[in-house]
Amino acid sequence: MILLDALHANCCRVDFHARNKDAVLRKLAELMAKHPAVAEIGAERVYQLLAAREAKGSTGLGRSVALPHARVPGLKQFVVGVAVAPKGVDFESLDRRKCRLLFVVLGPAEEPSGHLKALAGISRITGSARRRRTLLSAKTPEALHEAMVQQCDPTAAASAQVQRMRVLLVILYDEDLLYDVLQYFLEQGIEGATVLEGLGMGHYISNVPVFAEYIGFMQQRKQHSQTILSLIPAEREAALLEGLELITGDMQTRQGAMVITVDTAFHKGSMRML
Repeated sequence: MILLDALHANCCRVDFHARNKDAVLRKLAELMAKHPAVAEIGAERVYQLLAAREAKGSTGLGRSVALPHARVPGLKQFVVGVAVAPKGVDFESLDRRKCRLLFVVLGPAEEPSGHLKALAGISRITGSARRRRTLLSAKTPEALHEAMVQQCDPTAAASAQVQRMRVLLVILYDEDLLYDVLQYFLEQGIEGATVLEGLGMGHYISNVPVFAEYIGFMQQRKQHSQTILSLIPAEREAALLEGLELITGDMQTRQGAMVITVDTAFHKGSMRML
């Protein structure tokens, strides 16, 4: 699934407004039905599927962005739409802010990996404040479509093939940080990683009688760790590490997180999940 190919000019709108979340979903379904492949399914059916997905949890991501999506039985291709709501619409977002950028992803029910690619691609675009401003500044549907085409960067995949890579290890003793780091990876275009569950030294030392009374006061969560292992482009190392510390805090002075990078003499294969 290539995000650029799924984007459809007829499914772009810059004057979007609605009084509540249900109305937002109905209007987005009508917008998506302007694509011939979705028109065959019908706006009402698309609305039902979007609403069913929202019932599982809001797709209002925060930062004034919403990403409703659905797997659509009978749909033969992926279709992506985007709408700008200048005054914002109430979408019950996680940060309670009104949404001004609304993306919709519809795709075949039997292609879950394609959905992940689309969602990750949009998350990567909206993770940049500059890119969000570019999209929000579009004054016409045509300008919005063109802005999205530019943000999709179809040349990125080709250039990635010749990049020098490094192994990145992020060791976390605070599980609350794990999902923020993984979301950050997706926003930065890192589409695959392995999360290793581990036990810290304190878990074992606490079983030694002479140390037990001193180790027992440690927080239980600090005895467990998650290590995220991935490959990153060497030239992006500094920027990625800087972004990680915005999540973890200064790792030099704060306990609970550590990062290591290692040069790769050889690698073959992929950890990509998308």
